[in-house]
Amino acid sequence: MQLPEDIYQRIVAAKLFIDEHYHEAIDLGEISGQAFLSRFHFHRLFTRIYRSTPHRYLTRRRMDKARDLLAQQGLSVSEICNSVGFESIGSFSTLFKKETGIGPQHYRNMRIVQQQQAKAQPRTFIPHCFIEGYKLNRQ
Repeated sequence: MQLPEDIYQRIVAAKLFIDEHYHEAIDLGEISGQAFLSRFHFHRLFTRIYRSTPHRYLTRRRMDKARDLLAQQGLSVSEICNSVGFESIGSFSTLFKKETGIGPQHYRNMRIVQQQQAKAQPRTFIPHCFIEGYKLNRQ
């Protein structure tokens, strides 16, 4: 079933609202309000278009940003937890471990080691196919 263009654009606008406000305490009512649709109708349409529920999409967006911030130094895990929109360090850590297989601090330590290795031996982090392609282009 094809969606009318205006409905599709309203769902996209709501998704963009999630992308811009992921760090805030937003709920389905606020998000669906951006599309001017009922919560239930919006939920069905969003899930159909993006193959993910709005809540799952919001959580994934927060986790992506948390991974980016953990790769950097400067913020503590609890500061990152709060800055990406989670209210509890416990729920954040549990969800992070469920998503990645390791806890946030372990992830940070692993990324720091990877970054140090990349600086010390940059050639080991360049894909072999790229190196081979580069050799061919230079000949």
